[in-house]
Amino acid sequence: MSKSHICANPWHFVLILYMIIGSCYSELGRKTEVDLTPKFAEKVFGGDGGYYYSWSPDELPMLKEGNIGAAKLSLEKNGFFLPHYSDSPKVAFVLQGNGVAGIVLPGKEEKVIPIKTGDSIALPFGAVTWWYNKDDTELVILFLGETSKGHVVGSFTDFFLTGSTGIFTGFSTEFVGRAWDLEQSVVQILVHNQTSKGIARLGLNANMTEPKEEQRDGLVLNCLQAPLDVDVKNGGRVVVLSTKNLPLVGEVGFGADFVRLDGSAMVSPGFSCDSAYQVTYIIRGRGRAQIVGIDGTRVLETIVEAGNLFIVPRFFVVSKIADPDGLEWFSIITTPQPLITNLAGRTGAWKALSPQVIKASFNVGDDIEKEFRAKRASDAVFFPPPQ
Repeated sequence: MSKSHICANPWHFVLILYMIIGSCYSELGRKTEVDLTPKFAEKVFGGDGGYYYSWSPDELPMLKEGNIGAAKLSLEKNGFFLPHYSDSPKVAFVLQGNGVAGIVLPGKEEKVIPIKTGDSIALPFGAVTWWYNKDDTELVILFLGETSKGHVVGSFTDFFLTGSTGIFTGFSTEFVGRAWDLEQSVVQILVHNQTSKGIARLGLNANMTEPKEEQRDGLVLNCLQAPLDVDVKNGGRVVVLSTKNLPLVGEVGFGADFVRLDGSAMVSPGFSCDSAYQVTYIIRGRGRAQIVGIDGTRVLETIVEAGNLFIVPRFFVVSKIADPDGLEWFSIITTPQPLITNLAGRTGAWKALSPQVIKASFNVGDDIEKEFRAKRASDAVFFPPPQ
């Protein structure tokens, strides 16, 4: 094609340029659309002692967007999650079973505590923990946390003190021997005898440290037994984890709550008004969820069920309606003092606005405004099913 022919068709190239720019913007739009669909955890490692599962930021992009980590531990009888520490602060929630936890906070002595279903434990930076199941029932523990200082955005990195991937295996036997003033023969045993990766199954005659009930004080809050922060008849109940009932919450840097929604009840549409993300794990039951985002767009309409994890972006509005059997979940909100604004109900933002503003906002008359304001005059946060 000659140069003169090219110059003779300038609009042809303008059209091509617009097509290229449009294609780039379309691709950019596709890349910035984040999938909010709830996901199940994937198995990472384990064996006959139990398994460790996690949610991948590749499968659940909001983990990366929000600097959030999520994982789950399942221990069979005599399963032992080896001593380790993490690169992220976490909250642990016991989903099922009874067991034993060992916790060493920085500069403190080991606390060995009994744990049971409904227990919540705040684990700040530097905490060394181990977990053990001595019962026949499977012990299942959820971990949610914040990964902004972690090695991998949206994922926990655990550092095991022993085992096939433990710290001891990385140092030479000379360094280990000098650090602990041990003979090389003893060092060889310490480094090589525990071949499990992260999770071991102890023998039937294993003699583990006995837990002490009194050591739970200040470390554990049982959400099934704690005083309720919200209690709506036929609606739902909430226990909020705070520095008042679990002091270590202040050190992990985010809040949490445990919610039970009664059958066919609804939770008020609401949003986090301090730029926090809401990270929700469905413990039991099933229900419907909707999330509305920018420009009034419904960005998610889905069924949520036990085992699902989903994340609500900052300032997006979320609501759930439980199936007849109810819905139960545990959430963290990525700020130590979470502030949630509800849009419906007695404490909803619309109730605070004047009649004139409501009429102008909806472009309606007095009759519609009065009906709108009169409804939900007593219900707050949770709405029982219609009669």
